Amino acid sequence: MKASHRDLRRGAATILTVASLIVWMVACSEPDEPSGDLPEVDPESVGFSSEALAEVSLQADTLGCAALMALSDGKVFYSWGSIDQDYMVHSIRKPLLSSLYGIAIEEGSVDLDASLADLGISDTPTAPTTAELQATVRDLLYSRSGVYIPAAAETPEARETRPVRFSHAPGTFFYYNNWDFNVLGSIYVQQTGEEIFNAYNRLVAEPIGMQDFMAEDCYYAYELEYSSHPAYVFRMSARDLARFGLLYAQEGRWEDTQIIPADWVATSTSTYSVSDTTLGLGYGMLWGTIVEGGQAWEMMGGTTGFFHTGYGGHVLFVIPDRGLVIVQRFNTDVPFVNNEDTIMILPIMILEATSWV
Repeated sequence: MKASHRDLRRGAATILTVASLIVWMVACSEPDEPSGDLPEVDPESVGFSSEALAEVSLQADTLGCAALMALSDGKVFYSWGSIDQDYMVHSIRKPLLSSLYGIAIEEGSVDLDASLADLGISDTPTAPTTAELQATVRDLLYSRSGVYIPAAAETPEARETRPVRFSHAPGTFFYYNNWDFNVLGSIYVQQTGEEIFNAYNRLVAEPIGMQDFMAEDCYYAYELEYSSHPAYVFRMSARDLARFGLLYAQEGRWEDTQIIPADWVATSTSTYSVSDTTLGLGYGMLWGTIVEGGQAWEMMGGTTGFFHTGYGGHVLFVIPDRGLVIVQRFNTDVPFVNNEDTIMILPIMILEATSWV
């Protein structure tokens, strides 16, 4: 039976167990310019309805959305709102870090099979045990460390639903765990000798011509009463986030340069854990995934993709087979309502503006 949109929105709130979840993104051809604005096309020329997209804009205004963008084969066919304004990306920080890991692994700075013990990683005020320190970098990227202790930037809901400590051995159980994600940030800095935001600017943002990103606008968020490992807080505009999605849609390549190893793009966006068996939503290496045969896959017209979301309604959505990238942004620098039931309304409306859904 085909899933209703209400079921999909409700199910999205269960994947990652925090207020960050769902949506996808991709685009397959290269833009005309390495910098400056991405090329634009009429919606009808790429199979979308201008009339239907006008309804998206009306709904976006009603919901208080800050910016929306949609790309087809590397060209912008829809944009709305403040696409050049930097906003916090919240949990979309994770795929941004994943891109850096792909580069570091290829360069030999990071060993996927190194354990926390091998790397000399610990924590305060709660120190992981010898057993917990057997978790590897790979386990953390899968969010399967089995280390269930407090973390910075962890929502109250996540603290309440965190598995009981020692309930799962490293590598055996998926839990969307901010401790894993934050420690990956610490490991990256330790192993490469470069701060995350400067590295991202040098290795990704500048080579693909991001227009608004500035490393100095990003920062580390410490909550030392919980953990010595900070969250790494990225700020980025909708149009720069769309470029990042396009980079992944192009298998890590930008014009004539391979920015992120193609095999890492494929590996990190493959499904290693199924988060929702009914909807068919999974998790790769710091990316959410659409699993073949699930309700989400059915709704997408029988195609897979990968995505990440961020607290407050942020969405990055990639559908490689359709050459599609969707970015949704909200301004969480001001008081806002984090309504999980509405996070997918606008992306779904964009998808329904084409005939293949």
